[in-house]
Amino acid sequence: MKAIAGIFVLSVALCAQTSPKGKQIVDKAVEALGGQNFLTMRNRVDSGRAYSFYREQLSGLDIATIYTEYVDSKAPKNGVALRERQAYGKKQEFSFLFLPDQGFQLTFRGARPVSDETWNRYLRSTLTNVFYLLRERRNDPRMFYDFVREDVLISTHVYIVDITDPEQRTVRVYFDYNTNLPIRQEYSEWDPVGKQRSTERTEYSKYRDVGGVQLPFVSERFRNGEKVFQLFSNNVQVNQSIPPGTFELPPGVKMLKKVD
Repeated sequence: MKAIAGIFVLSVALCAQTSPKGKQIVDKAVEALGGQNFLTMRNRVDSGRAYSFYREQLSGLDIATIYTEYVDSKAPKNGVALRERQAYGKKQEFSFLFLPDQGFQLTFRGARPVSDETWNRYLRSTLTNVFYLLRERRNDPRMFYDFVREDVLISTHVYIVDITDPEQRTVRVYFDYNTNLPIRQEYSEWDPVGKQRSTERTEYSKYRDVGGVQLPFVSERFRNGEKVFQLFSNNVQVNQSIPPGTFELPPGVKMLKKVD
């Protein structure tokens, strides 16, 4: 059994490979995103409107402010090298706080650890996010960049590159031929709940220069072909002073029971 498992791992590793053109495209993308300004970005704050959908129908909308801070320490096992707070409402009365290795839902009632499903979804979406991969893991010698082909996406000439991390997660990224910026990413994996492969696609548009970094002001996420989320940012800031306590639980907060 161990021998079979070993052969499987080896076969997967052999399928993922770095092509010179794939790495070249990725390097150009990093430069297009701002080069060292992008790689040394300490934090960012996206403010705008968030829309959620269910079966292609609008199911919710709210004012959203998303605070992201990159941490210097190595990502913990089954975690990420950043902290994020997703705050909703005019007074940010409802939010999710994601730390490198755990997450909480915050309301006026208190703080509740997020369910395993919510944490795993957040972890997966962060680890496969093209901006996280390019900023945090680009120089990891265990990463693979495989050039797939040139193509036309809608009306845009693109380069397509498969990015594979050491955990054998492969993200297919579409880079604009003219700007070198990522405009779409796709990730597929087996869904143990639905007993089928699930594909998540995210599209990025309306790039603007923010403090020397090119960032998208519109993000749209699709799951199995259906739109599930949109974020239209009207303001994006980088390397700004973030309010104290943004990435901490409020002092004396009531801890609520985790819901499975």
